[in-house]
Amino acid sequence: VQLQASGGGLVQAGGSLRLSCAASGRTFTNYVMGWFRQAPGKEREFVGSITRSGGTTYYADSVKGRFTITRDNAKNTVYLQMNSLKPEDTAVYYCAASSRWGSDFRHSYEYDYWGQGTLVTVSS
Repeated sequence: VQLQASGGGLVQAGGSLRLSCAASGRTFTNYVMGWFRQAPGKEREFVGSITRSGGTTYYADSVKGRFTITRDNAKNTVYLQMNSLKPEDTAVYYCAASSRWGSDFRHSYEYDYWGQGTLVTVSS
């Protein structure tokens, strides 16, 4: 499956952004979708994931209550709504797709496909 992330940009602290990740090439509902991020000089970290139906989501503690993941299976797209952004949210954000079952999908090794990343910069 091919993944194309978009929606990044520059925003002031306290602002909002919505990232999108469009999937193509395979049946979208076969995949759990996840978002990860990588800040300069740091390792890639889990942001959140959403199950195939969209009925269950998981979040990193650092974004819980501020970020929301949704998916539109008719449009083969997953979204990451980011509110109350902080400078420490500055990173390249990646979407990813996993064909596995039975996990909360917090680890990058659980994912089969990755998008190219979109840069989010939060100014103070």
